[in-house]
Amino acid sequence: MEWMARLLPRLRTNLDLMPSPVEDRPGLLIRDSLRYSDTTLIIPPALAPCLEAFDGQQTDLDLRAALVSLTGDLRVGELVDNMLDTLSQAGFLEDEAFAKLRDERHKAFAEAPQRLASHAGSAYPEEPELLRSALAQCLDGAMPSSDSLAGIAAPHICPDGGWASYRDAYGALGPRYRDRVFVILGTSHFGEPERCGLTRKPFLTPLGEARTEQALVDWLAGAAPGAVNMEDYCHAIEHSIEFQVVFLQHVFGPDIRILPILCGSYALSIAQGGRPEENPQVARFIEALGELAAREGERLFWVLGVDMSHMGRRYGDPFSVRAEEGQMSAVARTDRQRIACITAGDADGFWKLVQENKDDLKWCGSSAFYTFLKALPDARGSLIRYQQWNIDEHSAVSFGALAFTRG
Repeated sequence: MEWMARLLPRLRTNLDLMPSPVEDRPGLLIRDSLRYSDTTLIIPPALAPCLEAFDGQQTDLDLRAALVSLTGDLRVGELVDNMLDTLSQAGFLEDEAFAKLRDERHKAFAEAPQRLASHAGSAYPEEPELLRSALAQCLDGAMPSSDSLAGIAAPHICPDGGWASYRDAYGALGPRYRDRVFVILGTSHFGEPERCGLTRKPFLTPLGEARTEQALVDWLAGAAPGAVNMEDYCHAIEHSIEFQVVFLQHVFGPDIRILPILCGSYALSIAQGGRPEENPQVARFIEALGELAAREGERLFWVLGVDMSHMGRRYGDPFSVRAEEGQMSAVARTDRQRIACITAGDADGFWKLVQENKDDLKWCGSSAFYTFLKALPDARGSLIRYQQWNIDEHSAVSFGALAFTRG
């Protein structure tokens, strides 16, 4: 029965696919954005179209036919097997090999005593003294705010790209905030929509260990059952909270207290209309977070790790963009309309703007902003800085620094 067609497993949809940056190895680079696999593959240009066969609907005979068409050679059986085996062993297919790899990584994170720094040595220096020097240089010239702040919003773009907004956000913090519990609402780039991700683990960075307030984590998990993913693996790889922890540690010392919360996207609300809290689990979590904010008051300080628009080829657009030029000038005007709603505390007005054109600006911080505005309805803000930055030659991201007080 060896001649019978075998259904090919589906290529995972949460992989990073991009043109190879290696000059002598052109093709399509594939890597795992969730870090289940440490493998990076470069598929040669001639073979890249064959990936379309891994859609969960086609068979090895379809892949064979595609390879015969591309090579003009009927003897492609070994190439079919090699391509299938290579993708499977890399953990790039939705098959048993990937399921085992995923379960092992989830188990390892759940059992780990700490959340380790996953971006040290890549997004920022791994050596403590080099990191302190880089952060000091980044915050040089910052002006502490005279207001009694309730929170700030800072970017989660890499510090090299967003240093001026990081400076203005964290430079606003004076020593009087040292003993607060920092509630960090970070974008969950990989998490389940309409859910938040929690962890009880302390966050370890090159600067030391930040303590997670386990009692508050447990209270939230109990107050919003079904709305929370506990010990969410996404915390292991997510940068939106890690970057904020590093800056907070630099400003206040390594042993800060934090409540790290990853906010999944409110994708259903954007796609179907209506407010996010029309989803019962979203409503439960926002209500619980609002109760926590009211109960704890000034014991908490709120930090949002958020970016705004994502435009250009890297983000699925059929065009290239340059920061502050052309199309990005129009993006800036729309961004500022949304920011005006945020600073006015107008959560519903902000969300209506997000829903326009199904958020074609791709604000990855929209759920964190909305959650904050609903949990602290008396919060009012001011925009300290707005920026755009080209993350590559074809794509740009917008972000900024905001400061919030409570009426």
